[in-house]
Amino acid sequence: MHQHLYHLLSHWFPQKDTTEWVLGTVFSTEGPCYRKAGAMMLFSGDGQQLGMLSGGCLESDIQRQAKKVMTQNTPISLTYDSADEDDITYQLGIGCGGTVHICLHPVAMENRYLALDELYISLKQGISGHYVQQIHAQSHGAFTPISDAHHILSDRQKKGRIIQKEQQDWLRTFIQPPIHLLIAGGGLDAQPVATIAKALGWKISLWDPRPANARLEHFTGVDTFLRGDAATLSQFCNEQHVDALIIMSHNLSLDASVLESTLATSLNYIALLGPENRKAEVFTRSRIIDTDLPCKVYGPAGLNLGAALPEGIAISILSECVAVLNGADTKSLSGK
Repeated sequence: MHQHLYHLLSHWFPQKDTTEWVLGTVFSTEGPCYRKAGAMMLFSGDGQQLGMLSGGCLESDIQRQAKKVMTQNTPISLTYDSADEDDITYQLGIGCGGTVHICLHPVAMENRYLALDELYISLKQGISGHYVQQIHAQSHGAFTPISDAHHILSDRQKKGRIIQKEQQDWLRTFIQPPIHLLIAGGGLDAQPVATIAKALGWKISLWDPRPANARLEHFTGVDTFLRGDAATLSQFCNEQHVDALIIMSHNLSLDASVLESTLATSLNYIALLGPENRKAEVFTRSRIIDTDLPCKVYGPAGLNLGAALPEGIAISILSECVAVLNGADTKSLSGK
């Protein structure tokens, strides 16, 4: 199962009243930890675990603690310190050296499901917002939608942050729907792009007006197929909250018409396949300039991974897309 909160809630929502549920949330960390503040996970009375709060090493113990919350119907807080010789994380030999603080809250009709039902419906509609939950006291939650679902926040801004509200500690986390990617061009090289993006949990739409392209049997993970004129893509992007576009029809006229359709959108990432001279030709045919567009056009598309095959090229483009949407650089984490 995909780890995005939307996918976790999509499993939880139809079962929310069939068994007991507990929401586990990382509310603070010190040092290196696999998940950061704002990470969430759901535990059920029948043994389901939806999501992850660590690299998979703490979940069994957290499940045991979640059963106590179900029995007592009271929130509890947990601390796992991998530097403490008496702590379970140290005994397991995890060795990351960090400390993670987790709160466990019952989720039920009596506490309005911690507003997780509202959050799920909003994410399903493509709406972003801030989710706040009490940390130590009674179980309460609230979701506040924001009007602009397309603006980019840095990783730092997206992370959970403890705030004071009604003289209580609350965790506020910015939550976005899964990335919605539009692929313009349904040739053979678009297949690994769609497949890998779907494996990431993204929503995938595919446009190609040519009957021989974008065949359903070759793109089984695609959510929406589009066949109309490129001029219709602008409305589609706005109504369906499309975040990113990859233009890869391998046809100059089609690419130019797609690029022109992005003028009135709020896209945050546009990639264009081909070398610099081809990019210049597409711009010439579309009769637009860079400053007319909602964001930069990345062409040639992708990071310089040295990839030569379609799968590697797909990874390079999607990696660049992730970095741009997260406002991150593309340097190696090891500094090399």
